[in-house]
Amino acid sequence: MNRWLATIPLVVLTGLAILFIGWSLKRDPAYKPDAAVGQPIAETVLPILQGSVAGPQNVDLKTAGVGRPMLVNVFASWCAPCRIEHPKLMALKAEGVAIVGVAYKDEPEATAAFLEELGDPFSMVLVDHEGRAGLDLGVSGVPETFAVDAMGRVTAKVSGPLLDDAEIDRLVASMQAAPRPPPTATQRSPS
Repeated sequence: MNRWLATIPLVVLTGLAILFIGWSLKRDPAYKPDAAVGQPIAETVLPILQGSVAGPQNVDLKTAGVGRPMLVNVFASWCAPCRIEHPKLMALKAEGVAIVGVAYKDEPEATAAFLEELGDPFSMVLVDHEGRAGLDLGVSGVPETFAVDAMGRVTAKVSGPLLDDAEIDRLVASMQAAPRPPPTATQRSPS
């Protein structure tokens, strides 16, 4: 009888292992939920990097693009992949693409030195020292880039460095979609 009681935990663990294996075989590893896509960009007020100091001016991430399409690039000076993607960001700036940088969990002095060394592709850099905007955006790591249309809606997202030209073209094209036309009054038929 005691022998049977000793095998119960083994049977339970085996059953759990089978369930886990079955679940992982059905799971698509390429699937990454992008909860922010299709939603308005997070309303997070952050200080603007001015020189090597955060503030005193603040801006809401939602209004940082001033009614124009923009890319929001979450980066950090301590991030090696951010250095790798930097030339692509500089090329986008040269093409006239508005890019708002969010310095994620970084010291303002380090961010300023990073941009001084590599060039500044951003129309504005916001300082997210505590990582609040990262939480609001659902950032899982840096770099991450969000395409935002003129209406302030996230249209696409890339997790990781921007290296693939086709992926960059997809981001830029998604944010350039024409805004919806304003509603028109319905015409009434004469009675």
